[in-house]
Amino acid sequence: MTLAKGLGIYQQTSSRKSAHQLVEDHAPLVKKIALHILARLPASVQLEDLMQAGMIGLLEAAQKYDAGKGASFETYAGIRIRGAIVDEIRKGDWVPRSVHRNSRRIARAIKAVEDRAGREAHDHEVADELDMTLPEYHACLADSSSGRLFSLDELNESGELPIDNEEAVPDRPFEELSAAGFQRSLAEAIAALPEREKLVLSLYYQEELNLKEIGAVIGVSESRVSQIHSQAALRLKSRLTDWQEAR
Repeated sequence: MTLAKGLGIYQQTSSRKSAHQLVEDHAPLVKKIALHILARLPASVQLEDLMQAGMIGLLEAAQKYDAGKGASFETYAGIRIRGAIVDEIRKGDWVPRSVHRNSRRIARAIKAVEDRAGREAHDHEVADELDMTLPEYHACLADSSSGRLFSLDELNESGELPIDNEEAVPDRPFEELSAAGFQRSLAEAIAALPEREKLVLSLYYQEELNLKEIGAVIGVSESRVSQIHSQAALRLKSRLTDWQEAR
């Protein structure tokens, strides 16, 4: 065996051991992220199913991680785990069609009110636009929150695109510009949200508090936090409609 070949085998073995250690060390991160996402899903969704998908994301992260890219492994793995879980949920589509339909109706109503008023839409105004009572509107928001896996779940803490250690593809400038444009539009839309909605999103996505913990921070019930979160996501969706239609 040549020295070069022997060195190559050693490096491959060392790399496998390193990846295995990363998975062992960060396995608790899978459960933490799965529990965080589970809080906004129907009761029929099992934690074990989410964790299984998350473990696949962790394994892929351990195999593809490159410390030279600058991100810590925990940050990189967190994005991979979250992405794997979200992909699994989307494939399963556990949310009834009526919930998707009502979510689209709410987003359109928010946009109509804000276009007409030139300011943020208030709950009672959106309810009136939908010809609903306020309790009926809040019930729709609660249903929507059970299936709302908004694209914020795919962003990292700084609001950038998910970190990817794959080599960049040089012949895809349009896709890259489109993604960058969406990120800018999303950041602007978030900045323009009502303060309470911005706070809820920040506590949920950046501080990774659950709905009960957020309720304790801002002094409202867990169900009200769920409504605020859902309304923020749908408000963002309504404000990004123009950007999407212009593509």
